[in-house]
Amino acid sequence: MQRSSIDVIHSLETLLSKDQVSTEASVLESYGQDWTRFTQPAPLAIVFPRSTNEVADIVKCARTHKFALVPSGGRTGLSGGAVAANGEVVVSLDKLNTIEAVNKTDRTIAVGAGAITQAIQAAAREADLFYPVDFASSGSSQIGGNIATNAGGINVIRYGMTREWVAGLTVVTGTGEILELNRGLMKNNTGLDFRHLFIGSEGVLGFITEATLRLCSPPKDPTVLVLGLSDMDAIMLVLERIQGTTPLLAYEFFSELAASKVVEHAGVARPFDTKTPFYALIEFERDSEETEAAVFEAVEACMESGWVLDAVMSQSVAQARALWRLREDISETITRWTPYKNDISSTVSKVPQLLSAVDTVVHNHYPDWEVCWYGHIGDGNLHLNILKPENLDISDFKARCGDVSVDIFEAIRGLGGSISAEHGVGTLKAPFLEYTRTESEIASMRAIKAIFDPDEIMNPGKIFLAN
Repeated sequence: MQRSSIDVIHSLETLLSKDQVSTEASVLESYGQDWTRFTQPAPLAIVFPRSTNEVADIVKCARTHKFALVPSGGRTGLSGGAVAANGEVVVSLDKLNTIEAVNKTDRTIAVGAGAITQAIQAAAREADLFYPVDFASSGSSQIGGNIATNAGGINVIRYGMTREWVAGLTVVTGTGEILELNRGLMKNNTGLDFRHLFIGSEGVLGFITEATLRLCSPPKDPTVLVLGLSDMDAIMLVLERIQGTTPLLAYEFFSELAASKVVEHAGVARPFDTKTPFYALIEFERDSEETEAAVFEAVEACMESGWVLDAVMSQSVAQARALWRLREDISETITRWTPYKNDISSTVSKVPQLLSAVDTVVHNHYPDWEVCWYGHIGDGNLHLNILKPENLDISDFKARCGDVSVDIFEAIRGLGGSISAEHGVGTLKAPFLEYTRTESEIASMRAIKAIFDPDEIMNPGKIFLAN
């Protein structure tokens, strides 16, 4: 260890306490990476602040000693946004995990950035309220990371992204300044709202340490439908038909390959005997017999049109949860194949074109590779997962996927879509940011970062390529 590194660690141990600073190899390995697994972690140390003030002190120390900081939440990200590969100090927010009592009058809940998403949902539920942002990793993801990536998930079609539910933030900027943004107000029209700069900023402006979240009434009797679809075109035809019947809570899709992986490796039962190219998972509120009858009628019409080949509807909470596993277990199940993930989007009406164009690109380049499709198709978000062949070296696999990504992103740019719908840019998408953002936009984002992080110590290498 170089003298400067020893000085840094000594300064951190003096600033905090020895039990809040770790250089243990297993801890460095764990906290130095996220779910992407494409980069070898190499952080200098991991620190565990217990308060916003301690986070501010860490930032000031980093400015003085000129070392970089990487925020760490649940590390469930899929774009390399929490990777520390160049001797950075990782700032874990695990200990900032407070969840205060729900304010039923304001319909808000105040939480620390390290609070687990599922725990926040449970606290809202105990107060007969609902925090609607939900996804497969909610049991391990932290709210600070959700906010820093403007997480979406399965309910966006009804409730929108995380941004819609953040009433206030406490942040520590790259200068060590503590800002309280919006303070939970519903109406506050006093100039620029910096809260929205930090939402989705991936830690390049500073640390989110506390948040006030909005809550709402829970849905009534959520009911799940799984439909076996005849082909790609049927995906949007069914959405249009059923969405015209009742507002939907979710409209998810997945391919037969995705279904077969979950059935075989996660022990999930098939929804029905019929195997179809694609499946739609629909959730709606069964708030009356009329709603149920209308949905039945819409499904029957889709079957008569040949779009739906088989269908099942949940009759209990347990069955609804079992059907959801078909969709929610996909990401964890396919992790064993070290998938190269593309989280892409277009407007909902252009999804069939996007799906067809990208599928053609991938199969033209690598016809023998397994391509696993799933996503939140009701809001235009597709997850393309290219599974690594068993005999292919991981670095070679990543490089070859990067090559094909150029053609994929060209197709996305042609449709006016996004190269990252909800996972953020991180390190994996940074080389391709220009496919969604113009040169002027990128320059403006860099200028904003320079204001909040003049020393460039905050999560370097994320979103932007080095100058």
